[in-house]
Amino acid sequence: MKNLLLNKKLLFPETSYLILRFSFGITMCYYHGWSKLLSDTSRWERLGNAVTQWIGLDALKIPLGFMAAFSESIGALLIAFGLLTRPAAFLLGITMLVASSKKLSEAGVDGSELPVLFLILSFVILLRGPGKYSLDCTLF
Repeated sequence: MKNLLLNKKLLFPETSYLILRFSFGITMCYYHGWSKLLSDTSRWERLGNAVTQWIGLDALKIPLGFMAAFSESIGALLIAFGLLTRPAAFLLGITMLVASSKKLSEAGVDGSELPVLFLILSFVILLRGPGKYSLDCTLF
């Protein structure tokens, strides 16, 4: 009986983390990333404009916008399936940091809750890593 309880205590955190990681990645990709990835360069330019205003390099608007769209779509799928989890969470965290700061400056605290929540989740996944139930754990 003691071994059964011990195994249950060890498996539940891994299972719940899998649910968190998978639902976060799929939600981010479906609702925020996929349409941005499949859109044209004008949308990537608008996405990249948020970063280039800070650094002053207008030539990087489209590449940085594409990187944001890539991290919110492909990076989110990598997180969902647990493949290259930490690098994907890092890229997505940077994207969410930019989105959070932009929303905070435009709409204040009330209008920026979603990007801040995604930023926190990205940070937690970056710190925690892929977990036991992931392709990273299976392959490496």
